Amino acid sequence: MPVTVEHLRRVYGSFAAVDDLSFEVAAGEIVGLIGPNGAGKTTTLRSLAGILRPTSGRIRIDGHDLAADPLEAKRRLAFMPDEPRLFEYLTVEEHLRLVARLYSVPDFEGRARGLIEELELKGKEQSLPDELSRGMRQKVVIACGLVRNATTLLFDEPLTGLDPIGIRRMRETIIARARGGAAVLLSSHLLHLVEEICSRVIIMAGGKKVADGTFAELASRADLAAAGSNLEQIFMRVTGHD
Repeated sequence: MPVTVEHLRRVYGSFAAVDDLSFEVAAGEIVGLIGPNGAGKTTTLRSLAGILRPTSGRIRIDGHDLAADPLEAKRRLAFMPDEPRLFEYLTVEEHLRLVARLYSVPDFEGRARGLIEELELKGKEQSLPDELSRGMRQKVVIACGLVRNATTLLFDEPLTGLDPIGIRRMRETIIARARGGAAVLLSSHLLHLVEEICSRVIIMAGGKKVADGTFAELASRADLAAAGSNLEQIFMRVTGHD
């Protein structure tokens, strides 16, 4: 299983940002991670990416324990954060080249050309971050994550700053990676996007998992039967905002 999370807990002082969270993501699966602000979604993604050290629990990426074997685990994942932090004096092409060198990516030129076309960065290869729009910077961050063949892809609000055409193209990009066998975990407040592309959804509230399943499975739960069948209705009911 590409992603296995067992009893993940992350505590700040007396506050549990994530509390006893367990789930799996299979190869080829796109799982939506949703919840109100402060639910623990970004903390979960940052813990999976190895940026935050869990207070307790276990994370495995392609069978490699993130705590015991961090290098091998991190080789297999790519984390695309919601805030595009780029090197001020590196161009778009230089960002991609740097990541490719760090991860010993074969055929960098071909992969970079393909991503620049796919993510509509053509003509921006020599641009610096300050010369790019917010949406373009987001695309560069995602291109850097996709330039290598990671088996696990973690997206935190990947559509921030994108126009409608960019949103459609990014949706196609994410679906294509899952069809290619990647395990995808995606956090987004855009519930219609989650409903369109995700095969399963995990709903968090107050640091805890309050629901996990396909849309049909969630809609058939006895406590959610009156909520309706669309994700927004289910979300509102399960988080207590109906």
